[in-house]
Amino acid sequence: MFHMADMFRIFQPFRGNAVVIPGRGGKHWTGISTVEARDVPLGDPAMGGHASFALGMALAQPEEKIILFDSEGDILMNLGALVTIAEKAPENLYHFVLDNECYATTGGQPVPNAEKVRYDVIAEGAGYPHTYAFDNLEDFTNNIGEILEKPGPVFVTMKVFPEIENEPIGRRTRWQTRTRDKVLSDIKEQLGVGA
Repeated sequence: MFHMADMFRIFQPFRGNAVVIPGRGGKHWTGISTVEARDVPLGDPAMGGHASFALGMALAQPEEKIILFDSEGDILMNLGALVTIAEKAPENLYHFVLDNECYATTGGQPVPNAEKVRYDVIAEGAGYPHTYAFDNLEDFTNNIGEILEKPGPVFVTMKVFPEIENEPIGRRTRWQTRTRDKVLSDIKEQLGVGA
């Protein structure tokens, strides 16, 4: 297992001009990203919503590289997204999953069978042409450049240390640096999309 923040620091130089949807890792990514206007932090949408959103962006913007940092909890809430992504096969979508083996944002309840579930195998079975799994940072570091060169959809699952939050959502320290309206305005401008 490794820490999310360490992984994001390694990922950052490989990001290029990609649109990044940081998912549940947003609180770390906002302090590491160097292209904030091309980040689309959604905060805490309904569980399972990140993958469908990323697929929509990838299909709507086929010339843009779309990188999603999802969670295993989100995957379990919407397994249907995997088969839909595989069927649509957007070559510009890179789907990273942060697997901490628990529902950290709701108090740390364990994910059933967490130590044995192979999300990369599930994604491969759903039809993703390229899947990877990492449980140590060195292997991730040695492969991230090659992964981002492959045509999508690409699926990468990573075992990360849980960062359990027990504070009610409304009382947590806000990590978002922009309002949702500002995020939408920024990304529309970056992508040249009208109002």
